[in-house]
Amino acid sequence: MECSPAALRLSAVVPAPFGAVGIATTDAFITEIVFLPPGTPMRTPANPLAERAFRQIEHYLADPDAPFSLPLQSCGSAFRRRVWQAIAAIPRGETRRYGELARAVGSAARAVGQACGDNPFPLVIPCHRVIGADGPGGFAHDRGGYLLDIKRWLLAHEAPRPFSDHSP
Repeated sequence: MECSPAALRLSAVVPAPFGAVGIATTDAFITEIVFLPPGTPMRTPANPLAERAFRQIEHYLADPDAPFSLPLQSCGSAFRRRVWQAIAAIPRGETRRYGELARAVGSAARAVGQACGDNPFPLVIPCHRVIGADGPGGFAHDRGGYLLDIKRWLLAHEAPRPFSDHSP
């Protein structure tokens, strides 16, 4: 099954340090999560599932170790689902290069990049953790602008923190 249609109806918009995060739902599933540009106004959740997703995204934005537990609508080809599963296995604070991920799923880096860009559930499936051979790479099919700024913010947000022992 393909992912949600282009005419996205948002059930909630979460304010974020980099802009906003839109959430689309049915009564039973998250159908899409999208990054929205700075200046996008908050939208209160329209249903209980949107409220749950709203709160989990808020917690993640405050603490990169906050877990997600959301029912995601199954969509995408078998290949895309395999790539998204491999992305979801990348631990916080780590990254993988497109080529590494491609080798892991038995594909080409370009195909992995396309699947990353088509990811309907960023944050939950952390595609920002997939980077290029010589830099951050693209993000959500974009090579610049606010989307690449979001990728940089997310990587910095999740970066390992140095250990601090405050004992004397």
